[in-house]
Amino acid sequence: MKRVACVGEAMIELSMMGDDVQMNVAGDTLNTAIYLHRTAPQVSVDYITCLGNDTFSDRIFAFIANHGVGNSKIKRIVDETPGLYAITTSPEGERNFTYWRSNSAARHLFSDGDFTILEAYDAVYLSGISIAILPHAVRLSLLTWLDKYSICLIFDSNYRPHLWESLESAQQMTSAFWARADILLPSIDDEMSLFDETEDQVAFRFFSTAKSGALKRGAHGPLSLGIDVHASYLSSSKVVDTTAAGDSFNGGYLGALFGGKSQEQALKIGHDLATRVIQYRGAIIPKRTVTQN
Repeated sequence: MKRVACVGEAMIELSMMGDDVQMNVAGDTLNTAIYLHRTAPQVSVDYITCLGNDTFSDRIFAFIANHGVGNSKIKRIVDETPGLYAITTSPEGERNFTYWRSNSAARHLFSDGDFTILEAYDAVYLSGISIAILPHAVRLSLLTWLDKYSICLIFDSNYRPHLWESLESAQQMTSAFWARADILLPSIDDEMSLFDETEDQVAFRFFSTAKSGALKRGAHGPLSLGIDVHASYLSSSKVVDTTAAGDSFNGGYLGALFGGKSQEQALKIGHDLATRVIQYRGAIIPKRTVTQN
């Protein structure tokens, strides 16, 4: 059985619906972990983060297990608390986030410089958010550790400017993790924003790496990386909330690949899952069987 570790920050999510508030649990790499598990139940998926010992951390801890993702590697820290964010959406479904995460327990992840917990996995999934919340010295140590091992690294830059101390740091570290990654899952909008490039420039940069993965382009559908695939993709007939569109694509795509599907099939499964997710409010949609065509 393939074992995958998804690493990052799980938070309390407040979804604003007019004057009403719905509370959930989410986080970019956690969203991907859940959708990966749903797409490929035969793959063992663990979530690695830090939580506090408060009731909200308990809620997150239970939520992860209830969605079939392993939580035994999560570190609980006394007197710490998880991050929180609120989502408001425009009539067109576009997101606006407000965060309270500067003192999140997840910022203590790997604070002891020990990454041996990752040795038990065939693949490790990280995002730009995963590394942005870490102190710079820990980022560098993690990269050095990964360079010493043959673990498959899956990376999605998922750029959030307010999490980084500077644009230069974000560019340098993102580039370094792209260089180490084995499976690349960039979003074109993030890459354009982070590196001040056009769509064509972003595409050329990733095609030039000759590495496998997918360049996500929202409703236009993904571009295949590493393997030549020519396909068309249907856009969603309804957009309620684009939260977790990219995360769900990643989960569907990776689950399909790890389940033995072809690159073409994996791209379609990821895209189709994302088009369903954006028809619901919040990051995690009601559970149902994911069809692997």
